[in-house]
Amino acid sequence: MYEVQYHRPGSIDDAIKLLGDADDPKVLAGGQTLLPTMKQHLAAPSDLVDIRRIPGLSGVTRDGDALRIGAATTHAEVAGNADVLAHLPSLACLAAGIGDPAVRHMGTLGGSVANNDPAADYPAAVLALGATVITTAREIAAADFFDGMFTTALDEGEIITAISFPLPKRGAYAKFRNPASRYAIVGVFVAETGGGVRVAVTGAGEGGVFRSAEMEAALSADFSESALDAVSVPADGMMSDIHGSAEYRAHLVKVMAKRAVAAAV
Repeated sequence: MYEVQYHRPGSIDDAIKLLGDADDPKVLAGGQTLLPTMKQHLAAPSDLVDIRRIPGLSGVTRDGDALRIGAATTHAEVAGNADVLAHLPSLACLAAGIGDPAVRHMGTLGGSVANNDPAADYPAAVLALGATVITTAREIAAADFFDGMFTTALDEGEIITAISFPLPKRGAYAKFRNPASRYAIVGVFVAETGGGVRVAVTGAGEGGVFRSAEMEAALSADFSESALDAVSVPADGMMSDIHGSAEYRAHLVKVMAKRAVAAAV
């Protein structure tokens, strides 16, 4: 077993300093990905900087036509928050379907987005809703944040503090989940926003979460399930593993998109 130093800073400034002073630090929020990885000896950070209890990093606030959700807000808190249920029920539904109760009460919004697991749910919501990722250094548009599987635009020592979700006219999320892990084999988030229809797909692409321009065009002309009948989803670029082939995932993208549209209308 290797040694690791655990830190619980009282402020964001303290957290940033700890990250800068350590040899190979990792930010710890809910720990639902990092801790299992460490247990398997696939990661061996020198220091863990636990940000979950820093004041101001959790909670939901209404900010004009958007909801600002703190990065340390748990999935369960997102799912049960009155403002999210009232103004962004599609996100509440998504959060309620993540993992099991133990995961939902430990895992955090910011940790999930920062990790950018290709089968995670939140990245689809961030991309489909055109959210803004707020960090200790800047604000990053969703389109510029996700850089591929397990990769984001975050710099070393940069911490997500909140995510601002614009409120759509309507939207919904549908996923075909792995029965054991409840990760998305394919998940599709459909949102009709002030800037048009946006469709984001998670769990399927080799490069992680992505938008479907073909589906967006079809739904912009006619926001209905039948509008997707003529859309062809190619298997090229889709993941293929023990849970499903590329062709299977391509088929599921269309099925889940139709279910999301049906739920939205």
